[in-house]
Amino acid sequence: MNDGPILVFDSGVGGLSVVATLRQQLPDAALAYTCDNAMLPYGTKADDWLVERIVAVCDAAVEASRASVLVIACNTASTLALEALRAHLAIPVVGTVPAIKPAARLSQSGHIALLATSATVNRPYTRHLIETFAAHCRVQRVAADPLVAQAERLLAGRAMDEAIVSASLEPLWLDSRLDTIVLGCTHFPLLREHLSGLSPWLIHWVDSGEAIARRTAQVSTSPAVANGPGRSWTTAMTPEVTRALHRFGFAAPSLLTITDPIPPLSSSMLPS
Repeated sequence: MNDGPILVFDSGVGGLSVVATLRQQLPDAALAYTCDNAMLPYGTKADDWLVERIVAVCDAAVEASRASVLVIACNTASTLALEALRAHLAIPVVGTVPAIKPAARLSQSGHIALLATSATVNRPYTRHLIETFAAHCRVQRVAADPLVAQAERLLAGRAMDEAIVSASLEPLWLDSRLDTIVLGCTHFPLLREHLSGLSPWLIHWVDSGEAIARRTAQVSTSPAVANGPGRSWTTAMTPEVTRALHRFGFAAPSLLTITDPIPPLSSSMLPS
């Protein structure tokens, strides 16, 4: 029986917001972290290439960490590669989806918003979630890609650009009936305090962290017990990511080497 750590994967450091909720739900479990920061951001890459890349990175990280469970703490990776990962790996894989369902239940006005990256906002998977769980609501979809970089800056100990954050939120404040906002990118809960301070009225902010932690607890039958800082891996060595990992209790990362002979294509380069 595999008694390795729970491995959390994201394109960058956004998955550290999920680490915080996992530690609340599973305080004794050993956690490991890996991110594909060499290819950040994922939203500009071609879908087919991303699936292959995500599977390759996760496969290498699972082997390096001897993980018992893989948590995909990235909406883009989950909506694209979850089935491929589950088919490829022999351990349980927990995915992340925007918290549309709980937001629709929580809203009193029936007007909710999804704040996410453009990749997540525009995916058919997201439209299906809205049609299935929030058909009775007005769901405003707002792409806020610049917030990803601001979250990375914050965790690296650098000042955020408040003007960029404010501009990213501006489309939300056109209707005062909006009462619930889904943080549809794992980077965004890291900014929750700042986002809440910019809202002109009371907003319920909803993310997937607790749901991910509950599901991980269900499938983690025998994770390793935490003993000192967790191990971590990155695909590019940068002091900013190292500092962010340290703040969340991880040791300095090792470099994860991925054989990737095919260069990534920007989504703007794909044929229409």
